[in-house]
Amino acid sequence: MFMDQVEIFVKAGKGGNGCVSFRREKYVSHGGPDGGDGGKGGSVVFVPDEGKNTLLDFRYHRKFLAEDGCDGASRKFMGKYGKDLVIPVPPGTVIRDAETGLVMQDMSECERFVAAKGGRGGWGNTHFATATRQVPRFAKEGLPGEERKLKLELKMLADVGFVGYPNVGKSTLLSVISSAKPKVANYHFTTLSPNLGVISAYGKTFVAADIPGLIEGASEGAGLGHDFLRHVDRCRLLLHLFDVSGSEREDPLQDILRINEELRKYSPSLASRPQILVGNKLDLGYDEAKLAEIRAYADAQGWELHLIAGEIREGVDELMLATVRQLEKLPPIKVYEPEFTPEAPKREDYRVEVRRSGDLFDVTGEWMEKLIDRTDFDSYESLQYFQKVLREKGVIQALEDAGVDEGNTVRMYGVEFDFVF
Repeated sequence: MFMDQVEIFVKAGKGGNGCVSFRREKYVSHGGPDGGDGGKGGSVVFVPDEGKNTLLDFRYHRKFLAEDGCDGASRKFMGKYGKDLVIPVPPGTVIRDAETGLVMQDMSECERFVAAKGGRGGWGNTHFATATRQVPRFAKEGLPGEERKLKLELKMLADVGFVGYPNVGKSTLLSVISSAKPKVANYHFTTLSPNLGVISAYGKTFVAADIPGLIEGASEGAGLGHDFLRHVDRCRLLLHLFDVSGSEREDPLQDILRINEELRKYSPSLASRPQILVGNKLDLGYDEAKLAEIRAYADAQGWELHLIAGEIREGVDELMLATVRQLEKLPPIKVYEPEFTPEAPKREDYRVEVRRSGDLFDVTGEWMEKLIDRTDFDSYESLQYFQKVLREKGVIQALEDAGVDEGNTVRMYGVEFDFVF
């Protein structure tokens, strides 16, 4: 089964919490704080894997979580870093932000891409020791890792793309010019997924992709074209195959025009790529008048026209020479530039809300709940730090603005105390 598009969820690891610890040794009466910092959480990293050519590994596995960092320990031991989660993808995979659709990274030339960074570890209580606060009984929690939804889209890395209606000989041509072994049979839609082949001709090497047969309406989802048009998006040159004998379809020129219209509807940029028109099945004969119309069309577009019989290799060498000459003039394979810029880490929101009910002032704020959880109200130093934070973050000012008076009761997440100026 071939998969070339999938949505996944990735989440980096949380940083480990800082440790509250004090040095305890024989004959050391006042060892002081020695709590270590938490370890950094693991990141989610994408790497290209040359051995993969499909996103089938993501068919049932859509959620990826990196390892959390370990908590700090006593004796100033830092917690172990969480392991990075490395996800291999086929070269040519484009990673997009699922919400905006913007390109985050093209894995064509990138060796390593960090899609979600691990959270930073929290500080141990050694960081909070000062000359006046010698016994800090609190530490910081680790920060959460980044998380986001991603869309993976595989766009094959091929210099040349074979396009055309079903059963015009695209797979046959690929099989005779490369070592690829695509399925070849005399019926429509024999090829159900793109095939790649490496071709060496006239001292040059290039990659060709046999794209499943397009039909009218492919850009809107008809046939298989809608699923695989993206794989010719990078191609520098298109070999547009058609049945010159008319054994399959009566009007080859109309077939060429319809396919080019589908390319234009899908991507005007793709439709503007240079083409070589390739009339296959020459050995079955052809109508001179119809061939003259096709030749006139090719001349008007500035394209070369080659007639071949792919099964018996007639005209194939001349076609390969023309292909090599065209590729020498064309720019390298398209690489998508990143469009998505991750937001800078947001600073913690220190907003608070004060509700008054008579002489009771209820203070709430997301950050305050964490502060209260890590505060030891039986410790003088910890209580000092708690009061300092309230003043620095504007909580005291918010209470004064709300009309608090000395002796009024202030409540914060289950903790109550009398307000004193």
